[in-house]
Amino acid sequence: MNAQHKIPKSIESEALKALSFYPELSECNIEIRFKRNIKKSTMQARPTFQSFFKKRSNRNYVILISETFKISDKEFTTKDIPSNILIGWIGHELGHIMDYQNRTKLNLLSFGIKYLFSERFIVEAERAADTYAVAQGMEKYILATKNFILNHSDIAASYKDRIKKYYLSPEEIMVLVEERSN
Repeated sequence: MNAQHKIPKSIESEALKALSFYPELSECNIEIRFKRNIKKSTMQARPTFQSFFKKRSNRNYVILISETFKISDKEFTTKDIPSNILIGWIGHELGHIMDYQNRTKLNLLSFGIKYLFSERFIVEAERAADTYAVAQGMEKYILATKNFILNHSDIAASYKDRIKKYYLSPEEIMVLVEERSN
């Protein structure tokens, strides 16, 4: 782990594996930390407020991970999530950071506002993060994460519907892999 990355010991191996797919982020300041509860989400990546005013190259990012995942009536802790699923989830969040790095301050501000108020924009942003992850070669992990959610009997249909609505489907991921191979 390099000095730019702060990662909790309990998920260090998964985070480092996900980061290994993103050599472009090796010099990027990224902190991964647990948060008690994240509304409507399991993980969330964003620039830190203080770094928002810095040059793009000096921005700091945080990936928040919910300490527990309440899915249906069953509660999971991060320790309950299989390693490859966690790698895929973190890889998706790193895809958001790749997207953020290409944005100006004004564009990031606009992004945040649109994300809060436009469902169509949420779809665009989440699919972009998946696309970045697949472009980096993380399809095995992204697919494992999707399949874990979509095929898990204890996961509520409403959560599965949210995944289907906002994120790339396994079929769309395979099309991206095919296109990348050509």
